[in-house]
Amino acid sequence: MNNKKAFIFDLDGVIVDTAKYHFLAWQKLAQELGIEFTPEHNEELKGVSRVRSLDIILELGGIQASQEDKNKWLIQKNEDYLSYLVDIDESEILPGVLPVLHYLKDKNQLIALGSASKNARPILEKTGILNLFDAIVDGNDVSNAKPDPEVFLQAAKKLGATNENSIVFEDSVAGVQAANIANMTSIGIGEATTLHEAKYIFKDFTFIDVSFIESLIN
Repeated sequence: MNNKKAFIFDLDGVIVDTAKYHFLAWQKLAQELGIEFTPEHNEELKGVSRVRSLDIILELGGIQASQEDKNKWLIQKNEDYLSYLVDIDESEILPGVLPVLHYLKDKNQLIALGSASKNARPILEKTGILNLFDAIVDGNDVSNAKPDPEVFLQAAKKLGATNENSIVFEDSVAGVQAANIANMTSIGIGEATTLHEAKYIFKDFTFIDVSFIESLIN
């Protein structure tokens, strides 16, 4: 495995900005329940499971609900979210991501997706980059949410890589913590104030240059 590292990418907020569609779907549901749900509230849902996200929104509105109602709302939210995804294409890929993926591919490095999203595969297909990934671990494969490192441990295992040789790109605090717990190199994509636990932090992929990626490989 000499000189082969495992590069593991989160999906939402790292490769594509599907977070806005989650926000729209949650906001639509919240409005129907008479709850005000703002972009600020949405920050609390970053890297959080669908079930927990609904609980947070219901807490905002002080609403108690039966499990039956919750299940119905979770299905409704996901259907709304998927309806927004119908028209997505490669234009949804965040700036600077493709050059990094192609560079890693050219250098014969291992690439995996490690995401809580249960819709990861269709999103990668629609954006035309599914073929760039050697392994995919998504919300259908794991039972523990980040900061539990399960999703990244599975990805490294699928790639046949050690944790020490794995590098994780994340935009959420929980994701960075998961990478750190797994003893992987954590790279935060976003604001340094939020992601200060990451080993390296970049505002977005346009700030990552070839020499930095090269230093990770060697």
